[in-house]
Amino acid sequence: MKRYWKYVRPYLSAFILGPLMMIAEVVGEVLLPAMMADIINVGAAGHDVPYIIYKGVMMVVTAFIMMIGGMGGAYFAAKAAMHFGRDLRKDLFQKVQKFSFANIDSFSTGSLITRLTNDITQLQNVIMMGLRMMLRAPGMLIGAVIMAFMMNASLAVIILIVAPLLAAAIGTIIRIAFPRFELMQKKLDKLNSNIQETLTNVRVIKSFVRGDYEEKRFAQANGDLKDSSLNAFKVVIIQMPIMTLAMNLTVMAVVWFGGNQILGGTMPVGDLTAFTTYVTQILMSLMMLAMVLLQSSRAVASSKRIGEVLDTEIDLTDDAALQKEKTVEEGRIEFRHVSFRYYKNSQEKVLDDISFQVEPGQTVGIIGSTGSGKTTLVQMIPRLYDADEGEILVDGINVKEYSLRHLRNGVSMVLQKNVLFSGTILENLQWGDENASTAKIREAAAYAQADAFVNSFPDGYETELGQGGVNVSGGQKQRLCIARALLKRPKILILDDSTSAVDTATEAKIRECFHTTLRRTTKLIIAQRISSVMDADLILVMEEGKISGSGTHEQLLASNQAYREIYDSQMDREKEVSA
Repeated sequence: MKRYWKYVRPYLSAFILGPLMMIAEVVGEVLLPAMMADIINVGAAGHDVPYIIYKGVMMVVTAFIMMIGGMGGAYFAAKAAMHFGRDLRKDLFQKVQKFSFANIDSFSTGSLITRLTNDITQLQNVIMMGLRMMLRAPGMLIGAVIMAFMMNASLAVIILIVAPLLAAAIGTIIRIAFPRFELMQKKLDKLNSNIQETLTNVRVIKSFVRGDYEEKRFAQANGDLKDSSLNAFKVVIIQMPIMTLAMNLTVMAVVWFGGNQILGGTMPVGDLTAFTTYVTQILMSLMMLAMVLLQSSRAVASSKRIGEVLDTEIDLTDDAALQKEKTVEEGRIEFRHVSFRYYKNSQEKVLDDISFQVEPGQTVGIIGSTGSGKTTLVQMIPRLYDADEGEILVDGINVKEYSLRHLRNGVSMVLQKNVLFSGTILENLQWGDENASTAKIREAAAYAQADAFVNSFPDGYETELGQGGVNVSGGQKQRLCIARALLKRPKILILDDSTSAVDTATEAKIRECFHTTLRRTTKLIIAQRISSVMDADLILVMEEGKISGSGTHEQLLASNQAYREIYDSQMDREKEVSA
């Protein structure tokens, strides 16, 4: 509970007023049966109409006060729960935003979505229910028991027999429910992951005609959730009949023994009516407590899952940053014997003893087969991952000594998988600089060879992009992502195979911009085509996580067999195409 105090404290008044206002309902529920008994025992028995009217008016006033209290209690309970959920969801989202790639890899996307939505909703529900029942259920239980014993102690003994049996049954039910609700949430994770993956990749599914397969996969996940949900809610299904049976049997016993007392002249008729109501209230309050505890068992499972995210230790932080105010000013890069593994207990290194140096303004080409570590290499510069061994320096300073914000502000990266967001083209480009003028935005788009095709759209830069940029081509998407990166005016620009969908003539114009407009920016270009990097100041050839060769195009042709083989195969392919 200590974890959640920060979300309760700002709205403490609502957390207090909600239960307090429900006391009005408790008082009313305890007093109304006694008033009804008085009407029957005194008013009806004595044919005293004014007394009946007087008591009736009191009952109406009491009911009205109960209504005000109930409405106020429900309002403050809802207010407390909704604010609690909003603030918790905000902190949870902010924590996820700070996750490193390694942290994100430990949770599925669907699981994080479930924790941010459904799991927090479970906590909100139990808070709302708890605040309404916190004083009402115990208050009604205690008040009804007191009134029952004051009215007829011998008859109230029945309650002392039934209540412990019900409490034991409720405890058993809750103990069974907790693991089942926890499993249900995990199945919901799996279903959400399936939905997210299917909707994101719907075009691939359609192109490979795999709709039937995905429908079966979804049906399996959906069926698993159904089975686990039924298994969990069997507990709820069992609880209600047990409580109802106990209530009916207790009422029957009260009516039987109370009826005998009436016939014996030791109990007024009105008291039996009131006593029956009090017995019902006692059992109803136990049922309310059972529902709160059952809902709490589900909320505890959700709280545990939320805690897993909040307690995750972020492995990329500014804790070791000794120069937090330092910014990237030149763009000099140096790798010193850098090694890296995705899994720390793995013997296989993704990068193995990497060393090289890049001067400010130089262009570096990185080439190699798939899986050779090219993308991982460049992701180490803005600290998307941290090296296991060795160090990476930018402007002669270890990247760990920069603040993440200042380091990443100095680096622009166009990822291998180009990502655009829902919104207009203008809004997407403003990710590079939200305060950029229209002229600067158009200039960056022109450098990336995007301005012409953007202006061909009827709405130009105000064109709405679908989710992920689905209504532009692959080449257009790449050019928009490059324009966004250029608008940032970085000291280091990283292009991870970012012109693969662009024709060679357009790519040549983009490279020309790199040599002129970005001559002071250090550029690292990962490419599959040697033509994309052959005019670079330095070319690195990657093989199985190691640098097998480095130098200019001419030097590598003369000294590196792997580079020569790639060059020859690509040249031969171009000749075949041209022929």
